[in-house]
Parts: sequence; structure tokens; C-alpha cells
Amino acid sequence: MPEGSPRRPTLTDVAAELGVSAKTVSNAYRHPEQLSERLRKRVLATAAQVGFTGPDPVAAGLRRGRVGTFGFAYANRLSYAFEDPVATELLAGIAGVAEEAGAGLALLPGSASARSRVAALTGALIDGLIVNSLATDDPLLVTAIARRLPLAVIDQPGPDALAALGAPGASWVGIDDRAAAETLAEHVLSLGHRRLAVVSFALHRKPRRGPVDEHAQAVAKYEVTRNRLAGFRDVVRRAGLDWSRVPVIQATDSTIAEGEVAAATILAADPRPTALLCLSDRLAEGALRAAARLDLAVPADLSVAGFDDAAPAAGLNLTTVRHPHRRKGALAARALLGVLDRSVPEDPRTLPAELVVRGSTAPPGDMPSHRSGYPDGS
Repeated sequence: MPEGSPRRPTLTDVAAELGVSAKTVSNAYRHPEQLSERLRKRVLATAAQVGFTGPDPVAAGLRRGRVGTFGFAYANRLSYAFEDPVATELLAGIAGVAEEAGAGLALLPGSASARSRVAALTGALIDGLIVNSLATDDPLLVTAIARRLPLAVIDQPGPDALAALGAPGASWVGIDDRAAAETLAEHVLSLGHRRLAVVSFALHRKPRRGPVDEHAQAVAKYEVTRNRLAGFRDVVRRAGLDWSRVPVIQATDSTIAEGEVAAATILAADPRPTALLCLSDRLAEGALRAAARLDLAVPADLSVAGFDDAAPAAGLNLTTVRHPHRRKGALAARALLGVLDRSVPEDPRTLPAELVVRGSTAPPGDMPSHRSGYPDGS
């Protein structure tokens, strides 16, 4: 308390005023069923009279050694956790395990400033942290590792990056994003497409919407972005095409609105691409909207492929890559519980991913044929 400020009333003050034990006062808050209704009301009335606002959760947590709350840190704005289908599936998996363990969740979104996020983590009353897709240079991640907070990571950073950051024992669960992206690109190329373009989500924590070159792709701080782009690149090069001439447009977030703007930029090219590879289904949904605004038929005029097989993908008839989001969340939460219970840390878990072919991709239709900046020079 600042010098000269009045002392904050304590549980003991309430007990002395009422003439009961401190445990009786504590029970009025923590175990009300152990008191009569009349006594509990007297305790609460006396507490209000002396200005006592309830037991200190920090002190209580320190005494128990566990506060019963998991932190969940992610790079997007707060509302993303409730709007994005993949995020809601991850949270559902985490919440199911947390409920079984009698634990709650504290959200640490990326919409706050870096300074306030670090301050929130430093002062957070949590037992451990589940990280979903943070950049390798995110201050919140660096702080969590420096604080030696029990940690479980979904998707990114990967095990090697975590080891380099000083957390070699952190639990990790995800998919092989590079290999999964390869299967998607192979499917599109097998249909005969050669004029490709990519709608990407962020490469680093402060992205600017627009084209990104090979160097920017190679040094991306988000591993999932870097690996999915690398998977596309590997397939394009194996097909004898020039990856540097494939337009890659970075969106600022994985949202429908961002996908629509990025796709519109790409589709303004002459000649336009015959296929769009999108790093998420949300971006692909935006691309579908951009195509509709331009009166382009999908897939006759333009093939569109996404990534994630989130809930809306089937209704959109979207070709995509399926991976188990809810299971990722559940496994991460169980891994964190294992660390808290001091069991043997789980080995990294690479879960399966599979190509799901639907009606948004097909062989390219008749397109104007003249020289352009596309890989095949058509």
C-alpha cells in the first residue's frame, strides 16, 4: 500500500469484529454450505461494514500450490476465440479437459499491446499456459519461458524453436504443415493448373497487407505460415515451375474480410490465376466472395482451395486439408495437466492431416493465353 494509505481490512478483522474464528469467516466465502444462512449473512454484513472484499485469491493459491486456472494465449484479437471456427474447436477441446480437472480458463489475446500482454502474464494467477500459434519472437512467449511457467504449445512454435528459446521440455502438438501443404498443391497441379497464386495469413507479428517475396517467406516468424508456403513452393519447383513468379499476398489476419481483399488484389491481374491456394478456410471463404463479386464461377473460372476443414468448409463445398482441432486442444490441456502433476513430459505429438477434395477445385477452363508473369509463361 502507498505510504499514508489506510490498511486494507483482512479476514481476521472481520472475525474479531464479529467474535468468531477466522475459519468461520473464510467458510462464508469458500464453503457457505457449512454455515447456517443466518450466520453467513451476519459474516457478509460485517465484512461489508469493515470494508473487507473477500479472501485474497493470490494468497489462497500460493497456499494450495494450484489456483485452478489455465492460461490460453493466442496471437489474434479477443473476439477471434469466439468467432473463428478453428479457434472455437481448440477451445472446446481445452475446456473439456479443464472441466474434468475442475479448472477454468484465462484468455490472453493478441489484441492488447505487447507491454500489457507481458504485464498480464507476469501478474496472471494461472497454473500454466497453453499457447496457440504465437510467433517465435512474441514477448509473451519469451516471458512465459523466462518465468518457467508450465507450458503446452499447439501448432507453433515447433519443438526445435521451443528448444532454441529455452523450453526444450515444453509439450507440443500439431501437424506436419509442410507435408500437408504439399498434398494440397499436388492436387491442384495434378488438375492441370499452372497459373497459381497464394493468399497467406501473417508472416510476422505486425503484418502489412500485400505481396511478399521469397526472402520474406523464408524468414517468417510464424512457423505455420513459413511451412505451408514452403510446402507449396516445394511442389511448384518439383513441377519445373518458378516459385518466385507465383504471387503470394499476405493478409493481416485469418479472416473472411482479409481473404476477400487479398484475393481481389490477385484477381485484378491480367491474366488472372486459374487457382488460388489459401492458407486457411477463412481466407478461402473470402476468396470465394471476391470471385463472386467478379462474376467468376468456381471452379469453372477459378479453383479455390483452403486449409483446416473448419465447420463451414463442407457447406462451401471447399477443397481443403483436414486436421483435428478439438483433439489438439484436448491433448495440449492433458499435457499441461501432466506437467502440473509432475509426470513425465509428453513427447511432441504430430497428428494426421488429410486432403479433402470437394467441388471448389477442377481442371482449369479456357483462359486467355498470352505472355504473363506466371510460372509457365502463359
